[in-house]
Amino acid sequence: MSFEIPEYTGDITGLGTVRLLEAIRETGIKTKFYQASSSEMFGKAIETPQRETTPFRPCSPYGCSKVYAYWTTANYREGYGLFACNGILFNHESPRRGETFVSRKITRAIAKIRAGLQQRLYLGNLDAKRDWGYAPEYVEAMWRMMQLDQPGDFVVATGETHTVREFAELAFDYVGLDWEKYVEIDPKYFRPNEVDILQGDSSKAERAFGWRPKVRLNELVKLMVEADMKLLADQIEGRLVRQVSSLE
Repeated sequence: MSFEIPEYTGDITGLGTVRLLEAIRETGIKTKFYQASSSEMFGKAIETPQRETTPFRPCSPYGCSKVYAYWTTANYREGYGLFACNGILFNHESPRRGETFVSRKITRAIAKIRAGLQQRLYLGNLDAKRDWGYAPEYVEAMWRMMQLDQPGDFVVATGETHTVREFAELAFDYVGLDWEKYVEIDPKYFRPNEVDILQGDSSKAERAFGWRPKVRLNELVKLMVEADMKLLADQIEGRLVRQVSSLE
């Protein structure tokens, strides 16, 4: 979490963008720059859904660093004529999501619980609402915005919002388990400054380059659960094969 490493977060997430843009400016190379901006920049947003004109109110060192990088990108675009886009992506998930993120933490835990390798899943704020989409579709949106004649800033989101509780319930229901029997709240997973709701309006992206999300939460949850169950099964089988081989 960025709260634990705020200085490092600022150096990499914020100043890292400056270093890249300065390298482009100083060398004069003809290139296109994509800044991975984040819905976390909105934080305690003053309006819902959030769009490109919504003021930023970040609630974490990560969110603050992303705001710095966002405006740096906009300044280099306007001041030096660089082709530089900000893609303001809301939560984008897939089976490749890092295991510390709540979506993957849930689906990995379900695979282990079904295999008898885990008894409990500890989570934080179950009431936090997020706009969850499918990562491959969001990568397509990134590519499309980089094909534009003129660079700009675009929100990429599904326009739907669901709580962490809903995500967990859907995931456990998919494998026939009652989530309430396995999920417990651990205060250590609460943020010092909570973000209650993030919901994006990607209508500008649809108008500019025809992007629309297709995969919704139900389908997203199913494919992530299935992928993690298969991954765990492959890992267990691989360990068994290695153990048998070592005995031969």
